[in-house]
Amino acid sequence: MTTIATAASARASRTWYKILYVQVLIAILIGVLVGWLWPSLATNEWVKALGDGFIKLIKMLIAPIIFCTVVSGIAHIQDAKKVGRVGLKALVYFEVVSTFALVLGLVMGNLFQIGHGLAAKPDAAAVANYVKQAEASKSVDFILNIIPDTVVGALARGDILQVLLFAILFGFSLMALGERGAKLRGMIDDAAHAVFGVIAIVMKVAPIGAFGAMAFTIGKFGPSALGNLIGLVALFYATAALFVVVVLGLISRFVGFSIFKFIAYIKDELLLVLGTSSSESALPQLMTKLERLGCSKPVVGLVVPTGYSFNLDGTNIYMTLATLFIAQALGVDLSFGQQLTILVVAMLTSKGASGITGAGFITLAATLSVVNPVLVPGMAIVFSIDKFMSEVRALTNIIGNGIAAVFVAWWEGELDQATLHARLNQKIDPNDGETSNTAG
Repeated sequence: MTTIATAASARASRTWYKILYVQVLIAILIGVLVGWLWPSLATNEWVKALGDGFIKLIKMLIAPIIFCTVVSGIAHIQDAKKVGRVGLKALVYFEVVSTFALVLGLVMGNLFQIGHGLAAKPDAAAVANYVKQAEASKSVDFILNIIPDTVVGALARGDILQVLLFAILFGFSLMALGERGAKLRGMIDDAAHAVFGVIAIVMKVAPIGAFGAMAFTIGKFGPSALGNLIGLVALFYATAALFVVVVLGLISRFVGFSIFKFIAYIKDELLLVLGTSSSESALPQLMTKLERLGCSKPVVGLVVPTGYSFNLDGTNIYMTLATLFIAQALGVDLSFGQQLTILVVAMLTSKGASGITGAGFITLAATLSVVNPVLVPGMAIVFSIDKFMSEVRALTNIIGNGIAAVFVAWWEGELDQATLHARLNQKIDPNDGETSNTAG
């Protein structure tokens, strides 16, 4: 009781404007106003640099964080079979839930055929760059690209899948060393804490980054950019919300907690993602909060980084929904077989779209080029509004990965239910590092 009272007192004593998510929310609102009222100012390259610079600050730390957490998570496990068991459970979960997301996008796209009547005449030149990038997403190239030329190069480029592969191999190697690797494990743990310390420093400028990103978006595209594409934006928002509330909600209920309480628990991270359009910007804090929520460190260290490449629910919904919209807008009828092809192709091309702003658009190009090359120029139709949908893609992705970690921890028997309910019922401050076994 004393711990709870102390936490509640500390939470109440904090000045509201010193809370990070409040600062980010205010920055987003100011960014919207500046972009709307002074578009010429908002589209200045220096304003854009505020948002881009913050994302780069976060991205420079993603590779070392993933390396340290994955290596530490595996190295501290005494049983090698457990690593394989957790990884297999995570992959099974990812594929099942990803399929639900893809199917939901197809169902909504067929029920609400908002692309018909658009009579679009896309300019293929507007998306030439994205098509070129998509060519690298072919299945064979993708598999080869998972293997880094050099470890240093993978870390320098921040290639998540390549870093993840090396981290898994290094973690197993360190685990096999046993007591001889104790000092190195300790060094990696210390390095992880140091990197998280850098993240804490970088997060001080999160409101500035959120302001720059939002002001530039509204200033460049403006409300009029939605035009007659508002239907696609609204449908995508509704589909993503339906997926979170129904699919992820049922999974949460099965484990024994409310999806709405979970969303409230990670509201700081969601607001950060909303401002930056990148789910990776909140990866470090999400992992920390999941551990505080009662998920074991090894499970979080394995599931979350892997999920950022293999569990992109928002991106999956976007790809099937946008593909149908483009086909309808161009007057191209897709057969049932072609729509099934979309499911298979999208399942492959979505892997590796690791939450970076605009990655969903690149994977869309890869999907269209395989399903029907005639559809590729149609990407120009959604080009101007992709930024408005990237926020929801990123939000859905981060919620999905959070639920995945909790579910796998529960499945593995490494979820502290008492701590889970205490955190979600706000009997413990979400930002308080101390854990408690007080049940909710």
